[in-house]
Amino acid sequence: MEQTVKIKLLPTKEQEYHLINISREYIKTVNTLVADMVQAEKILKLSSKDVHVSMPSAVKNQAIRDAKSVYRKVKKLKRVPILKKSVCIWNNQNYKIKESVIEFPVYINGKSKRIAVKAILTEYQHNLLKNQLGILRITKKSNKWIAQIAVKIPGPTQNNSDIVMGVDLGLKVPAVAVTSTGKTRFFGNGRQNKYIRRKFKSQRRELGKSKKLNAIRKLNDKETLWMKDKDHKISRTLVDFAIKNNVSVIRLEKLSNIRNTARTSRKNEKNLHTWSFYRLAQYIEYKAKLAGIKVEYVDPKYTSQICPMCGKRNHTKDRKYQCSCGFKTHRDRVAGINIINAPVIDGVA
Repeated sequence: MEQTVKIKLLPTKEQEYHLINISREYIKTVNTLVADMVQAEKILKLSSKDVHVSMPSAVKNQAIRDAKSVYRKVKKLKRVPILKKSVCIWNNQNYKIKESVIEFPVYINGKSKRIAVKAILTEYQHNLLKNQLGILRITKKSNKWIAQIAVKIPGPTQNNSDIVMGVDLGLKVPAVAVTSTGKTRFFGNGRQNKYIRRKFKSQRRELGKSKKLNAIRKLNDKETLWMKDKDHKISRTLVDFAIKNNVSVIRLEKLSNIRNTARTSRKNEKNLHTWSFYRLAQYIEYKAKLAGIKVEYVDPKYTSQICPMCGKRNHTKDRKYQCSCGFKTHRDRVAGINIINAPVIDGVA
């Protein structure tokens, strides 16, 4: 089973200069080799010695492999594709990852030399990179350098128990999980999330008065990274909770229309429109699948209002849910219970 780990790089100005050069040279080389093969009407047998460009031998060989792959697609496409986006690729024998640094060779003053570029890695990414590594692909997206590393991980063993877990996503409590056996756990701290968002907003306002646009962009990146890290940690602990309780299926609300249907007050409206429920759901889904746990999406309609005991719809006061039949509990826990039994989208529960 293969997964791609995306890592943000922080190259120095000198390193960025070398990355720009080798990326442009790489894509130019691939296009040239494809054109040569089209003219010859066959895949050419080439080695690094046949390719006279300013790149390390290992990168030349990778460019040859990529050119052959593109040429094989030419007959299906019935046209010669021209690659435009600058990129460079190294195989797994030509780069190393040391803590928060990625080392790989580039071409400097006519010689192949290794550079060590600082990388921002989460704990989860560090753990993934302990598995068998594939190719390293470096490209620039929206003025950010991104490393993409293919990782081969052991395939999961599918859990065949009959235990289902419903997960309710929200603002005050980012995630609440309830199992069909009655186990409940709350994940994340909504108050802390809102505090951090207000802090970043205040800092942006001050920087905006000084018209420090670059500083604002860096602050936005920092905030996004913080939010992603929180979502990764919540999803990781949530899936670990599912594994511990032998859960075979995790059910989530279908979030395509959450901004119209979510339970929120006016003071939480801004947070609702900036917090990524979808990203957290995606993180939960792919971590669950890696653990052999199936993920299903259900209709979110009235999940926080219907009484799990008698089926009556009730409006809640703050976080407390109480029904005339005597059932009472935390509102988000009610949603989790109802999600377990809600109709599955694209199927029947």
